[in-house]
Amino acid sequence: MSRRVRIFLFLPLAAAFLILLLAAMEGIPAIGHYRGPYGDVLNAITVKERHTTGVVSAVNFDYRGFDTLGEESILFVSVIGATLLLRQRPDEIKDTNESEQDEGARKVPEPSDAVRLLSLALAAPAVLFGIYVVTHGQLTPGGGFQGGVVLATVPLLVYVAGDLEIFKKVAPAMLGELAESAGVGGYILIGVAGLIWGKSFLENVVPLGPADPKVYSGGTIPLISLATGMAVAGGFVLLLISFLEETLELRLKTKRRGK
Repeated sequence: MSRRVRIFLFLPLAAAFLILLLAAMEGIPAIGHYRGPYGDVLNAITVKERHTTGVVSAVNFDYRGFDTLGEESILFVSVIGATLLLRQRPDEIKDTNESEQDEGARKVPEPSDAVRLLSLALAAPAVLFGIYVVTHGQLTPGGGFQGGVVLATVPLLVYVAGDLEIFKKVAPAMLGELAESAGVGGYILIGVAGLIWGKSFLENVVPLGPADPKVYSGGTIPLISLATGMAVAGGFVLLLISFLEETLELRLKTKRRGK
């Protein structure tokens, strides 16, 4: 398809999309003018019913916990699909090795000292912040999804710092697989616990804790948030390894040759 044809098709479609977007934005209520009743109801009952001030986490991991399990399963299946698509076949590995023997083959520049220092300095705070977000979702904005993404950035920071040997140690593929599987499996087990106790799937079976919400309040909400954090962190680390595997091996070989 020629460039002219692509532009001819793109322009009317882009204009139609812009018109629909503007029409949709017309229906958005102004800031501070919330129209729906559900948010007000949840704000009024969540603290009393679930002993948690994190209303969003209460919705995600309790009131509509089954939907969230579906969303987490979508991430799980997506990571598996991406990993299968990105894995190298034996003939691809052979082609890569042959191409590396050519002069002027792909050269990955080493990071500067400033980038290396900043990346390593951010790694430990990122770990602490990720754990905080995962474990405090029932009290403050956050939870397993957000905290899991924060934790998954730690191996990326190590990679950006250029310390490839440490990257392979802190982010082995098996650890990512275990974390993701344990997270999804733990979520399902918490749901099954409700059936074992004679209640509904994912219905709370853990004491709610003090009425004045604490970090251990909320019954199964913090447990499900933790399981979700593990699944999300493991899934994103697996994706990172899959995307960087070829470049990582190439950089490690180049580094070993330089010694």
